[in-house]
Amino acid sequence: MVKVYGHTIDDQTRCTHYHTIKDIVAIKFKCCGKYYPCYQCHDACESHDRKTWEPEEFDQRAILCGVCKKEHTIHEYLKTDACIHCQSPFNERCANHYHLYMNVSS
Repeated sequence: MVKVYGHTIDDQTRCTHYHTIKDIVAIKFKCCGKYYPCYQCHDACESHDRKTWEPEEFDQRAILCGVCKKEHTIHEYLKTDACIHCQSPFNERCANHYHLYMNVSS
């Protein structure tokens, strides 16, 4: 089982910062290799700066579905709005924060 760090409020990776029905994604942070529900959880628990995944690293499994626990590659995640295994919908507003986790400007 993959451990999710941070201020989680349930076993589907929702946290005190993001907790709608669709907030079921945890992100593995490149800097520490730990899954967190969001950047705020990471920043509250870690003393190091965040690092973003680069496009050449988008084949890394770094996205966790909180419902079925399927790990997605960054490429897979960026191409869908739901889990590729259980079809649970992901929060489409997460796209507003992609730049905090991965370098999507290229």
